[in-house]
Amino acid sequence: MKFLASAAVCLLLVAALLTTPGLSSPTASAVANGQNPKVQCPPSDVAGGPTGCYLVPPGIHKIKHVIIVMQENRSFDSYFGTYPGADGLPRKNGVPTVCVPDPSTKKCVAPFHDVYDVNGGGPHDSSDAIADVNKGKMNGFINSVYKAANTCVQAADPACNHNLKSNATKPDVMGYHTAAEIPNYWTYAKDFTLDDHMFEPVKSWSLPDHEYLVSGWAAKCKNKNPSSCKNAIDSYSLLQFDHAVDQELTQGTTSIDLAWTDLTYLLFKHNVTWGYYIQTGQQPDCADDHQETCKLGPQNYRTYGIWNPLPLFTDVQADNQEKNIQPLDNFLAQAHTGTLPSVSWVTPAQVDSEHPPASVHQGQAYVTSIINAVMKSPDWKSSAIFLAWDDWGGFYDHVKPPKIDQNGYGLRVPAITISPYAKQGSIDHSTLSSDAYLKFIEDDFLGGARLNPKTDGRPDPRPDVRENAKQLGNLANDFNFKQAPRPPVLLPTNPPSDSPDLPPWFVGAIPCKGCTVPPTPRLTGDSPTAP
Repeated sequence: MKFLASAAVCLLLVAALLTTPGLSSPTASAVANGQNPKVQCPPSDVAGGPTGCYLVPPGIHKIKHVIIVMQENRSFDSYFGTYPGADGLPRKNGVPTVCVPDPSTKKCVAPFHDVYDVNGGGPHDSSDAIADVNKGKMNGFINSVYKAANTCVQAADPACNHNLKSNATKPDVMGYHTAAEIPNYWTYAKDFTLDDHMFEPVKSWSLPDHEYLVSGWAAKCKNKNPSSCKNAIDSYSLLQFDHAVDQELTQGTTSIDLAWTDLTYLLFKHNVTWGYYIQTGQQPDCADDHQETCKLGPQNYRTYGIWNPLPLFTDVQADNQEKNIQPLDNFLAQAHTGTLPSVSWVTPAQVDSEHPPASVHQGQAYVTSIINAVMKSPDWKSSAIFLAWDDWGGFYDHVKPPKIDQNGYGLRVPAITISPYAKQGSIDHSTLSSDAYLKFIEDDFLGGARLNPKTDGRPDPRPDVRENAKQLGNLANDFNFKQAPRPPVLLPTNPPSDSPDLPPWFVGAIPCKGCTVPPTPRLTGDSPTAP
């Protein structure tokens, strides 16, 4: 009897402990935040990271505005391969110790300093990602270029003839830029935090990259029911998307339903404001990303293309949130008046995208104008700008992508964290992808709620909760929330460059320090648009 009584007391004590807040039992709050019920996190923590749980730093809530500026088609090594302290190109005494075989010359081509502003790059769909990585050997880049050369539409394009003038024998996928060509990007890295292990979320091209950017998944769906979606990283062509959007905007019906759950669903549920801003111009990529060049189609904030996926997400339609998809001019106006939403995505047109054969200098000018606009804004002291490039664009990178699931990661891309609270001159070596942007937003504004089918109230069959991956680093580590907000670092939209082929409207033009309007091509000799 004494044994039974003791057992009963023990059971009562255990029950009391399990219902006590802060102890080891998973709480309703923890489950609601997207935690794995098998992982016992205290209520103060959220899911994710190497231990399965982590504490969100309270200082993160000093960030009231998250701005994601997404550019196009550059590998980390092609922009920061020689940046001091970064995991850049393997070198000895300044000379690269790696090379990639050229099947046409039977020689091995080492990375080289490419001073030219216009580059060709290479093909960059899922098959090219696999070929370039080549089972971790990272030596398929030049071969991919030659295999894709017959898809080029414009014979004079540098992507087609590999003609780099003085570097004519070296396909420019092996070229890299330095501060001599991209001084502003190197300045942002020096003054804020460079992420040198940012990988594209999926081993594929821009369409699934942008779907992952807003939703943490890419799929193909039979209808508007989230359960009808199946994993697919190469799901639709650009032409299919354009037709579907035209139907949606003109008839209120569409032939394509992106029915899985995206981040805006959680933002809407939690009354968090957001905006997706599209620059008027041409789409920055080809309908078939295996092509290197093509005739480009029109783009604006009412056009889907591959850069504006949100109009076809059924939760955006159901929540009547299409109005949040806006022209870039609205972003600039909101920055000026200090009325930016909590979350912003900023997407370029082709001329400003850095997607080959677009001018690197022009793209840098566009990005600088966006960052200047935020830095001049009343919202600067509470902002975090995440600048990144969506995929590698066929350019060489020496780091083998880590495996996260059947979809990724893809190749390494440049990324910089810019904020008055960002650590100065820091390099974050942790493994990251655009999933880390979702994670940061969820931790800052949503109490750690995740795009988790078990907890978000809108279940879809995604293979995993990317934000909770053990390998995924935490962008909060790029910040020092205890420091006083740092002043803006306003830069010129037309900085010095050693490139001999700059667009003519930049040659001889004023530096335009602090300009907040994206420069536009006008007459030869004209300066970039003044602020």
